Amino acid sequence: MKFSIAAIAALALSSSLSSTTTTTVSAFAPVAVRSNNGESESQSPAVRKNDKEVFSKHKRPTSFATKCASLYHPKPGAGRGLAPPVYFGSTFLLDDAAHGARLHEKREAPYTDDDGFVYSRWGSPTNEAAALQIAALEGVDDPFHKNGLGKCLLYNSGMSAITSALMAVLRSGDHAIFPFTVYGGTHEFAENFCKEWGIEVTYVDASGVNGPENYKKAFQSNTKVVYTETPANPTMRLTDLAGVGKVVDEHYGVAVDTVGSDANKRKRPWVMVDGTFATPYHQRVLDIDGIDVSIHSATKYLGGHSDILAGSVTSRSEPFLHGASKVQKLITVPLNPMDSFLLARGLRTLDVRMQRHGENAIKIARMLEAHPAVVSVFYPGLDSHPDRQMSDGIFKSGRDDGDDEEDFNQTYGGMVTWIMAGDDDVALQRAQNTCEHLRVINLAVSLGGVESLIEHPASMTHGMIPREQRMAGGLADGLIRLSVGLENARDLLDDLTNALDMCDDIPGSDVEDI
Repeated sequence: MKFSIAAIAALALSSSLSSTTTTTVSAFAPVAVRSNNGESESQSPAVRKNDKEVFSKHKRPTSFATKCASLYHPKPGAGRGLAPPVYFGSTFLLDDAAHGARLHEKREAPYTDDDGFVYSRWGSPTNEAAALQIAALEGVDDPFHKNGLGKCLLYNSGMSAITSALMAVLRSGDHAIFPFTVYGGTHEFAENFCKEWGIEVTYVDASGVNGPENYKKAFQSNTKVVYTETPANPTMRLTDLAGVGKVVDEHYGVAVDTVGSDANKRKRPWVMVDGTFATPYHQRVLDIDGIDVSIHSATKYLGGHSDILAGSVTSRSEPFLHGASKVQKLITVPLNPMDSFLLARGLRTLDVRMQRHGENAIKIARMLEAHPAVVSVFYPGLDSHPDRQMSDGIFKSGRDDGDDEEDFNQTYGGMVTWIMAGDDDVALQRAQNTCEHLRVINLAVSLGGVESLIEHPASMTHGMIPREQRMAGGLADGLIRLSVGLENARDLLDDLTNALDMCDDIPGSDVEDI
């Protein structure tokens, strides 16, 4: 096998990030070498690997036009850069026809093997590097874990990750169970696509101690997906994932995934968890028996800076990962190289960001509970939260198994929701007014960035869900969702207090016409 300058650089990167290697043959890439008389001369690239010189099969270009069209790569030392490079290439050079044939014949999978990459729609180095980092945070990179190894796939949005995971295993005639309280886009996909494709959909109350039994009541012989979202968006209700995994195992049997099998042929449903609000900092769901798939909108906390769209899907099941990889290859798309780089950069501060989010959020939640314009607050760290008895066991706050509890500051995430006082129409107007009176907190959808973001779900992110169904899921007209950022807590508290005090004043009504 032949290695170019670019390949050696890629191998140096890969050795520090993963067990996978990248093998390509560069086009023209002349390097400076020493001739016998000590003078510098240029020749076809030669690098040393295992004490052997390997030469590129390409000759040194001599014409101006060919020099312009040729690829020039840095020397092997470039691979020692601390940050992973951004690989923008859409395609990768092959050793020979047999090499290309092998790559095209292989079963789709999240990561490459020693044969390297073939085409960026099938995966690329920067994308894989970021995926390996999330796989590590999810805990599926541990070869000694009782549930085995796993892998991660990165998509170009959170919704792309959700839909890819569902399309990997659902077919016409199947049945899927979703919670009443689920992200608006997920609900829209279930209603507008799953049902139109002949997939039966059932909604259940997934929250609290009764959640597992509610799922159990909805089981059918053709159930292929048991979908959960915890903490739920936007009500912050929690799902007993261990209980869900247990009732699925008891009813359908423990999952048996044979490498090379078809994910859609498995009898036991796939248990999927959207854990975007908690992140692996708090909740490593694939360590829980019976949970098959972990999904995150990496646009949010994992990226952390409101500057990318990204989604991740992680699993320990080879059949599922193959199915998700095929969907990614043919229908959706891997996360692009630049956003993969930005995601990896954001991940490096996830631990400290999540701690500050939580520290600010509990202060705000306590202030909201005491304000007369607020009728109820939903935050897992408050004693008033309906699932408070579950929250300490769910929110790990960055702890690893065996860590001393006293060394960690227990937090409960950065998402706070509350319902304004008043009848439906009054509460709805007060919620909108409060959002519009803020001057530090930003009125915008999305969440998980360093800056605080607020929104009114009934008229924004969840407006596409019928009101009757929204109310059944606990999403009241006067509910407000706040993503608490990293600002000074006092600035946030003052801003919110001022806006709440003015919740009956229409914003702009006291401004004179000019």
